[in-house]
Amino acid sequence: MPIMYNTGEWFKVRPDYYRKVELATTDWPLDLDLEYMQVAAAPYGGPLAAIRDPTKLVPVKGTARPMVRIFDTTGKETGHILWNHGKLIAMGWSDTEELICVQENAKVFVFDMFGKEKESYSIGDEASVTKIVEAKVFQSAAGTGVAVMTTSGRIFLKLNSSKTERKLPDIPNSSINCSCWEIVTEGRNSYCLLGREREVIKLFPGETVGTITANLFEKPHDRIIKISVSYNHQHLALYTNTGLLWLGSVDMRQKYCEFDTGRKDMPLQMEWIMNSDNSEADAVVISYPSYLLIVNRNADRSDFPYDPIMFLVAEMDGVRIITQSSHEMIQRLPKCVENIFAVNSQEPASYLFEAQKKFEEKSYKSDEYLSMCRDKIELAVTECIEAASFEFCTETQKSLLRTANFGKAFVLGHNPDEYMRIMRILRVLNTLRHERIAMPLTFKQFSHLNPEVILSRLVFRKHYAVAIQVAKHLNLPESWILEHWAYHKVMNDPNDSEVARKITEKFKNPTVEGISFCNIAEKAHQAGRDDLAIKLLELEPRASLHVPLLLKMRKFDKAVASATQSGDTELVIKVLLEMKMHMMLSNLHMTIRDYPLALNMYKKIMRETNRAGLYGIYNTEDDQKAIAEYHFKNAIESKDLESNLSVIGNAYTQARCTVEAELCAETSRLFKLQKTLSTKYNASLNGLSVHDTIEQLLKMGELKEAEKIRSDFKVPDRRFWWQRILNLAEQQKWDELEKFSKNKKSPIGYEPFVEVCLKYDNAREARKYIPRCRDNRKVLWFIRANYFEEAIDCAFEQRDLHSLYDLQKKESIINDRNLLAKTCNCIAMLETRK
Repeated sequence: MPIMYNTGEWFKVRPDYYRKVELATTDWPLDLDLEYMQVAAAPYGGPLAAIRDPTKLVPVKGTARPMVRIFDTTGKETGHILWNHGKLIAMGWSDTEELICVQENAKVFVFDMFGKEKESYSIGDEASVTKIVEAKVFQSAAGTGVAVMTTSGRIFLKLNSSKTERKLPDIPNSSINCSCWEIVTEGRNSYCLLGREREVIKLFPGETVGTITANLFEKPHDRIIKISVSYNHQHLALYTNTGLLWLGSVDMRQKYCEFDTGRKDMPLQMEWIMNSDNSEADAVVISYPSYLLIVNRNADRSDFPYDPIMFLVAEMDGVRIITQSSHEMIQRLPKCVENIFAVNSQEPASYLFEAQKKFEEKSYKSDEYLSMCRDKIELAVTECIEAASFEFCTETQKSLLRTANFGKAFVLGHNPDEYMRIMRILRVLNTLRHERIAMPLTFKQFSHLNPEVILSRLVFRKHYAVAIQVAKHLNLPESWILEHWAYHKVMNDPNDSEVARKITEKFKNPTVEGISFCNIAEKAHQAGRDDLAIKLLELEPRASLHVPLLLKMRKFDKAVASATQSGDTELVIKVLLEMKMHMMLSNLHMTIRDYPLALNMYKKIMRETNRAGLYGIYNTEDDQKAIAEYHFKNAIESKDLESNLSVIGNAYTQARCTVEAELCAETSRLFKLQKTLSTKYNASLNGLSVHDTIEQLLKMGELKEAEKIRSDFKVPDRRFWWQRILNLAEQQKWDELEKFSKNKKSPIGYEPFVEVCLKYDNAREARKYIPRCRDNRKVLWFIRANYFEEAIDCAFEQRDLHSLYDLQKKESIINDRNLLAKTCNCIAMLETRK
């Protein structure tokens, strides 16, 4: 079996193995000595904040004003904060890698990892008045929270700036000071555990007073001085002034062990080591100056000499240790790794690993080792793949993946998806662990955060190229990363043309989808770079997206040009309404006059809402025809056409609309004539048309006046004759009608005479005019006048067999034997002549 293969940093705390993994070496600035600093480190390989410890004497270099310095895990400084606020009580990191600083007056400041202030809020008035002595930043299912202890011994919780603070119950017998405290979360609820003397007090929201748990230790001690809650908030560790350690469940109903460390000095920190295989915690790490102690639930121990100062960072699958010269992680050894590399391991994965090594050496022993695990080779392959995911050393990863690749060739129908997935993730993890990126994540942490969060953290750190490659490698969308890169270029590159060129080059890649230039242009506008914003908007093909931003920038000329070019009438109306709100009408008219669609839409809007504004447009454009139509419509609606005709006529004349101008002149003359005639004949003729005026005069018997109007207004003869015929027939003046028909040749023929006679049931009068009708219509009119005998004669004379056949079918002829016989004879005679 493999001996001492990557096992040099293993150690045993019976019955389990643990290991120390060396992460990227830290290279702190020369002026930074962690021994004199207060340090707050973010989990998941996040940044670290340090400020000079005011309780320690240290020579001041540079400014004496406090400064919070922010570093990544390799010791590279990413930002700093010159602390010009009140006394800083505590620092901590949120789950989104934001630095939370709590000061004495209960004011909380939030900064990003580059030291830029994002927001500030207060814990509450009561906490602000009584002042704060201690504070803790904690994580819960509802987000990152802040807990503070005031000088009066009260504890307040606040989850974020938008929620109100919660005051926890009073501490029983609060005259005695508490020596330590910690926040525990259960689901969405958070409560506090305090150590006081030999008691642990639980303060749960909603209760009136805290509950006390005593007599947890069997051995004598004076007081509890340290409390530590596991990462999953399921386990509790208590440490006393006499060096006693108590491990148990967080509800204190189950005790795992009680251990005497044999040390009387004050520990620096105490954190639980979470199991990488599951969510349990089996041991705690206790740090002392130059000494590290590990104790598990079975009361077994292991210890190491260390640097004089160290900081422990609890992780979901281990504990990171940061010192002046090193950065390490202590984990419980994953079972799959132990199965492969443990001394004298008899597990199938160990045999498979050795078989692969011998195969590379071209040794016959490869087959021997393979035969020892052939029955469980699928399990061995799975363990090798899993073990590779837990390793930090790239050479070990390669060896394990080669072993898995070797073994899966002997598994019938093996599915390689998991192998490919782990290999992809390991490539990403190795990239993240590089000192340039400085995010030493474990596989379990990567899986918990999910790739989208990892990408967002890379983007926030401005590692855009790496983020894009990771997104491609994991088959995730990359467009939003490019958008953030573009935001960065907009905010930091002063050359507008160069920025626009670079963004265009990146975004025209056909593999990039879903990117909007408008979002980037809006960032440019917010940064006061309107010229760059306009250049970017010119690249956006969708008018519905870039026109609103142009309006926001008050670039109305470009907005109306884009909207009209798109042909979207709703968008054009939106632009016009926005322009109307922010521009003088004269400027608006001058802007839209070159865009016919916008101009017509604006006219339509004005026509429906503000006709006076419409007149202004016509005036600006000197559109005399439209002005005439505007006055005409107003005159019609106000029923005052007569007084406006001169204005309308003048406008038409200026517009060179000769026909319309003449019509206005004639209408004015008609109005004057109607007034005269109305006065003369005491009749209401005002406002009538020429046709109706003539008709009224004919009814009044004023033929001369009617003929005069017909002559003056050039009424066609055909129309006048029709009016005269209808008027005489209506008045039953048949003699005058006959006289009128003989006056001169009718321009409309004589069928109208027949028609009006029949209309008033006067067939006798109609008979007078039928002979004067056209030959091909005579038979029809005789039939309509019920002169069937004359119709038969006329049809016979015209040799119209078709009409005779029609007459033969008429009921009136069928019922009259003589007429029927005559019709049949005529038909027979005409047929014989054929």
